[in-house]
Amino acid sequence: MKEQHLQAIVTVLSLVNPMICGMMFVPAEAGRSGGQQLRDATRATLAVLVILVAAALSSTQLLHLFGVSLDASLVAGGGVLAWMRFSMLSAQQSASTPAPTSSNSGASLTPLILFAASPGTVTGVITISAAHTRLQLPAAISRRN
Repeated sequence: MKEQHLQAIVTVLSLVNPMICGMMFVPAEAGRSGGQQLRDATRATLAVLVILVAAALSSTQLLHLFGVSLDASLVAGGGVLAWMRFSMLSAQQSASTPAPTSSNSGASLTPLILFAASPGTVTGVITISAAHTRLQLPAAISRRN
């Protein structure tokens, strides 16, 4: 059981990809004070956490609502993740990317939140949560008897 929890944590961390999120956060927050950066990082983290926890808690209900079996969800989730990975491998940087501005006061962390809580990440969380529910573990948290 402990092994399954560790596997779930590693899977979610690999889907969220904190290293890339950090690389997206630094230029978006350049020129802001440490307090503002901490506040923005906390808000972005909470937004991602709320999205992923909502997906985990509603996973079995969503699958049941749409009449999707866990096995079908696993296949579809694997397809979504494979498509995302292949698109990242073949991605080319656009020549029309806007030049960074000197003042980032209006910088948005929405791209960071959308990257961390992407459809692939949500699919992974739903699959993990539904699989753990099938194993009689509520939302990837073990029960104490």
